[in-house]
Amino acid sequence: MPLDVVTFGCRLNALDSATVKALAGAAGLERTVVVNTCAVTGEAVKQARQAIRRLKREDPARRIIVTGCAAQTEPATFAAMDEVERVLGNEEKMSPASWAATRQALDFGLGAEEKAVVGDIMRVRETAAHLLDGAAEGIDGHTRAFVQVQNGCDHRCTFCIIPYGRGNSRSVPMGAVVARVRQLVEDGFGEVVLTGVDLTSYGADLPGTPRLGALVRNLLRHVPELRRLRLSSIDSIEVDDDLMRAIAEEERLMPHLHLSLQAGDDLILKRMKRRHSRLQAIDFCREVRRRRPDMVFGADIIAGFPTETEAHFRASLDLVDACGLTHLHVFPFSPRPGTPAARMPQLGPETIRARARRLREKGEAALQRHLATEVGAEREVLAERGGIARTKGFTPVRLARPLVPGTFAHIRVAGHDGTRLIAA
Repeated sequence: MPLDVVTFGCRLNALDSATVKALAGAAGLERTVVVNTCAVTGEAVKQARQAIRRLKREDPARRIIVTGCAAQTEPATFAAMDEVERVLGNEEKMSPASWAATRQALDFGLGAEEKAVVGDIMRVRETAAHLLDGAAEGIDGHTRAFVQVQNGCDHRCTFCIIPYGRGNSRSVPMGAVVARVRQLVEDGFGEVVLTGVDLTSYGADLPGTPRLGALVRNLLRHVPELRRLRLSSIDSIEVDDDLMRAIAEEERLMPHLHLSLQAGDDLILKRMKRRHSRLQAIDFCREVRRRRPDMVFGADIIAGFPTETEAHFRASLDLVDACGLTHLHVFPFSPRPGTPAARMPQLGPETIRARARRLREKGEAALQRHLATEVGAEREVLAERGGIARTKGFTPVRLARPLVPGTFAHIRVAGHDGTRLIAA
């Protein structure tokens, strides 16, 4: 019976899962499914628990190991489940020794009394080699490669549990990143995406404290064969001058930024313990677009944060237009035990759902406007699977005929279907 990994949550978890599968396989684990969990919302934890029960019902002989952020933050929750035979923390899941010990426990009963093996993630200071190894394993059908250059977060937003699942911020040395990206280009990848839990904090823990802008410029300088470099979610308040210059000057740095905004009202931002104001977010988008007129913005926004009034919420709605956002990720607020926001006066679930729906509708209207402005344009696209491609601004395009994934092509936009562009 094969080893399998079920992944919940973010892109980083997907990258981690590729390494987890390799390590568990190397340890000789069989008849096992590893559930790599997410802790970002209570719903994510609930879904993981439901999946664990379903997996056991479907195959009672299969052994279940739980790891990931929810396992790190709530080990007792999963250890108490009869279906679960082992719980590994986020640091332990990347350790060959942990997987060897897990196999001994499951196969031979050695150390079986220790069901949850979860250390103090806040004590981890070094950067694990897995942040670079295997980062492109099957991701997006080998269209683009994802390289995790940073992990953890030093900030303590009042709604966020992730620092307690991922630990403090730590970065991959610049030379190692350049070498990895060069290898990926030699392997045939035309686009590389730099990822991290708090990507724009990159380098603060490294000698000389290099910033993300320096990493971007060095990558583009030392790997001239790389056609496209893309950034994952960033915190606008942390963007350094070098990165702003790269946005303006480096055509191979893609004109698409996904911003961690979270709210559009200053009081709510303060209660979230965010480090930017509404005006700073708007000014950032205006300045970036002045330097790079074709920039496309996405953003994370939370609906129904504790104490949010209708006026506060309308400020978040208005932020979509004020910042010129195109792609919204809307999160209905979900209290996470142990965070300050969980102790604040909560809104009713119906109010939260209604506001999330209104935000999504606002996002859909913004996307429609963006798609309409693209009709008639000539665009270079990178082909994915299923007859879909992406523009430099990360807008999906339905191709007139399928292309081999990873192929670049120039197309003319003939129209759109409400969610994607349509190539002539």
